[in-house]
Formats: sequence, structure tokens, C-alpha cells
Amino acid sequence: MPTMQDVAKHAGVALSTVSYAINGTRPISEETRQRIFAAMEELGYRPNVLARGLASKRSRIVALLLPAAKRGLGLTELEFVMSATEVAREHGYHLVLWSTEIRDPRELQQLMQQGLVDGVIVMEIHEQDERIDLLRKIDFPFTMIGRSADNQGINHVDIDFGQTMQVVIDHLASLGHTHIAFLNHAQEEYDAGYGPAVRTQHRFLESIEARGVHGITRFCEAQAEDGYKAVNDLLAIDPNLTAIIVMNDRAIPGILRALADRGWQIPDDFSVVAVVSSARAAEMTNPTITTAEAPAKELGRLGTEMLIKYLEGKKKEFSEVLIPCELVIRESSGPCPKERGQLV
Repeated sequence: MPTMQDVAKHAGVALSTVSYAINGTRPISEETRQRIFAAMEELGYRPNVLARGLASKRSRIVALLLPAAKRGLGLTELEFVMSATEVAREHGYHLVLWSTEIRDPRELQQLMQQGLVDGVIVMEIHEQDERIDLLRKIDFPFTMIGRSADNQGINHVDIDFGQTMQVVIDHLASLGHTHIAFLNHAQEEYDAGYGPAVRTQHRFLESIEARGVHGITRFCEAQAEDGYKAVNDLLAIDPNLTAIIVMNDRAIPGILRALADRGWQIPDDFSVVAVVSSARAAEMTNPTITTAEAPAKELGRLGTEMLIKYLEGKKKEFSEVLIPCELVIRESSGPCPKERGQLV
């Protein structure tokens, strides 16, 4: 079994330098650190994480808090996880995923005070979020992928939901659509102050009014059957609808089926645009879905790097980074049908 001495010899560095690279107790150059990790990989050396933690009082483990009990982990969420995991690995950290719902802040406090993780990346942020309040109270290192109502003094990155919604509505309006629906997350999530649901709802209503077009909104559970029912309900309220913006890509199969059951073709008779989704999800349907694609990889990278830099004392000032989604036009959006009356 290879030892640290073997790694040092293979990498051409001192034994102490290998220790610094593994434990992060002293700064070393990136080139040297990568050479040491490459030697560890080639030799199959695996450091004892618990022993390292006892010696350095740091575990070099960070946690990603991504509650997914209700909606599950979809393709977009997995992109966040994969990006954060890769960045942590590149910096010599391990990342653990905590996907269970935290119903009592004491659960979180127990995890933090056991010394198992050095810091946390918090996702699925609510406007008033007990997790954030607790982390501030116990002064535990954390960053957010998302925003709460009060973000002062917190490193965070998030999607620019306002600009994203504006771009999507501009796209549909430029195609002549004047009756547009927005299918948001579930009512329960909106009422609980889930940031993305609140921000997109408000910006949709603002943008519709500014554009002078008709808009209607509805909340929807993350299931195909709910998407099917929601489309039919929306069309019953406004038979002149010609386009729908969907916040939840798990509802899209039901939406497509509801439109197909009416004998409508997409995008000739109706346009569908997804927001905060992924390219992989958009390309799995027929037709492929025009999507405002979430910058999941970039947000996962930035959120993790912010935390690690803070842990290693390299970041003194707090940062806020907002990144809009990128609109990728595929097969599901097209010009407003001229003879809507014949389709209803």
C-alpha cells in the first residue's frame, strides 16, 4: 500500500509539501498541488480523512444542502450537484449531498456542530429561510446558490430571474403572441416564499403589463398529470391562449399530451417555452423545447469556489453574482397562429 513518502518521491516534493496539499494547512502553488494529486491518483494513495481532520481540525468536506424530498432530483438539479462536486474535488475537498428536508433548524445545527463538514452550500432558498438565520447565528461558514430577503454579508450566486423572464416574454411577443400563460411551481412553494417561484411570478406579471399583452398564471405540482390538467384549465379560462411559459420541466410531458389530445401541432398551433431548465431535459421531448437554460454548471462552480476561498482565507469581501438564463430556441416556439378561432 503506497504511503505519503511514496507520493512525495513520485511528485518530486518534500513530505511536508504533500501534507500541506492534503490538509490545506499552508498555501502551495496550484501547479505543485496538482502534481501531488496526480501522483496520489497514479499510485492509488488514499489519505485517511478522519485522521487528517483530527490533525488539522478540518475535515476538508463541504456539504451541499439541496432538499429534494418532494420534487426529487431532476436533470437541472443534477447539473448543480455534478458541478459543485467537481470543483470541490479540484480543490482537494470532498462534497456530501444532503437532500432531505430540514424541518427543524436543530437538525442543521447538530450536523454543523459535529465537526463533520467545514462549510455548507445552501440551495433552494426561501425569502425567510430558517437555515440561513441559524448559520448566521452560529457563525458557520456558508454560501448560497439562491437569495433570501436579506443577503447582506453573505456570499451568494443566483439566476437573474427578472431578466430571464423578460427575455422569454420578449421572444414570444416578437412572434406575435398576445395571450400568454405562466405555469409556476406549486402553490405551496410560492406561499412558503420559495425564491424562484416568487421572483418569476412577480416579473411575469410586471412584464406582461409593460408589454400590454394578456397574461394568466397558474401553480402546478411537479408531475405530468398536473401539467395536463393545468393546460386544460388555463384554456378554459382563456381560449385565446397561444403560448405557455413553464417553470417546472417535469410538467412538460403532460402539457404536450394535453395539446396533442386537442389535435394541435407545436409550434404551429401553440408555443411552449421552459424556464430554468436544462438542455438535456429540453432535447428529450418531441418536439424539442425552447428553453431559458439554467446556468447550473456556472452557479455550482461559483457557489463552491466562494465557500472554499472563504474557508482558506482567500476571500475577505462578500460577493453577489446574478447570471441570467440563456434562451435557446428549439422546435416548440413559433409565430402566433393567425386563425386561433378555428382551433378552439
